[in-house]
Formats: sequence, structure tokens, C-alpha cells
Amino acid sequence: MALNSSLKMLISDLKALVFAFIIAYNLLLATVSSGQLQVGFYSRSCPAAESIVQSVVNETFQNDNGSAAVLLRLQFHDCFVEGCDASILIDNGEKGERNAAGNLGVRGFEIIEAAKSKLEGVCPGVVSCADIVALAARDAVSLVDGPFYQVPTGRRDGRVSSKSLASNLPEVDDSIQLLKSKFREKGLSEKDLVLLSGGAHTIGVTACFFMQVRLYNFTPRGGSDPAIDPRFLQELKAKCPFQGNLGVQIPLDPVTDFVFDDQIFRNIKNGFAVIASDARLSDDQTTKQILESYIRFRNSSSGLPSFKADFAQAIVKMGSIGVKTGLKGEIRRVCSTVN
Repeated sequence: MALNSSLKMLISDLKALVFAFIIAYNLLLATVSSGQLQVGFYSRSCPAAESIVQSVVNETFQNDNGSAAVLLRLQFHDCFVEGCDASILIDNGEKGERNAAGNLGVRGFEIIEAAKSKLEGVCPGVVSCADIVALAARDAVSLVDGPFYQVPTGRRDGRVSSKSLASNLPEVDDSIQLLKSKFREKGLSEKDLVLLSGGAHTIGVTACFFMQVRLYNFTPRGGSDPAIDPRFLQELKAKCPFQGNLGVQIPLDPVTDFVFDDQIFRNIKNGFAVIASDARLSDDQTTKQILESYIRFRNSSSGLPSFKADFAQAIVKMGSIGVKTGLKGEIRRVCSTVN
């Protein structure tokens, strides 16, 4: 009788132990599958991760200072399609995401691939291409006098790349209402729109291809965007004649084109915006007030708008759009190909 009682107690204890293990495992699984981004995610698994990315970005910048804008634009275009999962890096032919109309001119893939190759040699299968994109954009911005901000990491790479999924990318000729709508769909505010669409254009270039509608076909009857200063209009038309060489490139901020500063907002306010989407920020009372706040309180003390600090917050916010963490996605061995 005593033996049977002890056996029953042992079985009961084993059941309780198994049940506790199942509960703990499920909690762990839930935590991992819904993991969050965090600063220093690779501090143990690949301590040199961020410094390796930074070294590649620095080396590239020494040979081409235009690479800063290239890497910043790359992150924006990645995050707006399927979230920040490096899907734009997948090279899967004509139907791939990178071949969408809205991604025309997006570059920098080889820079990310170079960083990935170095990381695979040190920490194979650890650092995602999506995190490299986010880190590279931060490092690039800092090289042109922009803010150096903390980048939460832990993203995993997506497996899907289709240009049909990129149909809702913000376009240069979108109205302000449409731009606000597209940003709102991604959880981004009017302030984020001003900072990430207009503010990010403080560096970089555009091509005459993107200027044709604004310069020559702004209305059904033709004509130019009346928001352009008349003197600047003639300058733009000289550089981008109607149906001329559409590949000619123009600085988005002709005043300080290689410096990350708030001059772009002054350009927009005064009719010197180069592309239409920047000019449209003055078409809406809310975005116009936000834009002008950075001009009015330039170099002000704490408590007032700071373009660089606010930009850092906005891009970190954008960097969390639709991220895949935990058990979602994968860590690609090569950024242009799924495993």
C-alpha cells in the first residue's frame, strides 16, 4: 500500500513537472516569436557587427560621398514595402521588388552585400541583411554631419520580393493628401512625413526623369508648378529641357547638397524645392507649420524643435515598420538571395 502511494505521488510530481515545462516552453516560444528590437542585439552573438558595417560604409564614402544619400534612400524604400526586412535586396528577376517603378534609381545593394560578406566571415548566419541596411543608413548620415543615433537591431530577413507589393510607395508627383495617407498607413505621422520625405532630401540627387511632370505637365493643359520660384524655374528647365537627357542629375538641396542640415526646409519655403513632393509639404497647413518650425527655431535651446534630433527619432520609428523578429523570416547568407 505504501509503495502504491509513493508511486502515485511520483507520477503526480512528474506530471506537474512536465506541465510546468510545457508552460515555460510556451512562454519562451511566445517571447521569441514576438521578439522586440533592442539596441546592442549583437553584443554577445557578434560584438563586432556594428563596427564592421561602419567600416564598410566609411570606406565607401571615402570613394563616393554620394553614397550617404544612397544608403539613406535604400532604407526608406526597404521599409515601405513588406516592412524593414531587406526584401528590396532580393534579386529575383523582373518581377522582383527592386524593379518596381517606385524603386527606380534605388542603389547601394553592393555596399550592403560587402558588409554582409565581411560579417559572414566573422559571425556566419548571425547578422541580418535588414539590420545591415538600418545600421548603414545611420552610419552614412553621420558622415555628412547628421545625427549618430542608436539603432535597435534584431530584425530578420524576409523571403518575399515582388514589385506588385511596391505599388503604394510614395511618389514624387503625389498630392500632399496622398503622401499623408501613404505615411499614415505605415503608422507614420505628418511630422514623420516632413522629416523623412522632405528632411531626408537635405542630401542626395534626383534625375531629370522625375522633373518632367512638374516642369512641363503640371496641369492637364501643361505648364509648370506655380510653387517654383520663377528664377529657379528657368534654372531647372535649363538643366532639364523637355524630353532632354532624363538621366541628368540635380542636387535635391543645391545650397548644401553634401551636408545634413535644415537648409532643405528653407528651400521649400522659398520656392526652391527641386522635386514636387518636397514642395507639396507647403500645401497642407499642418505639414507647413511643422516645416516652418524648424526654420523659426533654428539652433534653439532644449524644448524647441531640433531637426537632427527629431529626424533621428523619426528614422528609428520608421525602422520598426513591419519588422520580422524571433522565429519569423530568416538570416540570409547572401543578401540578394533567400536561403
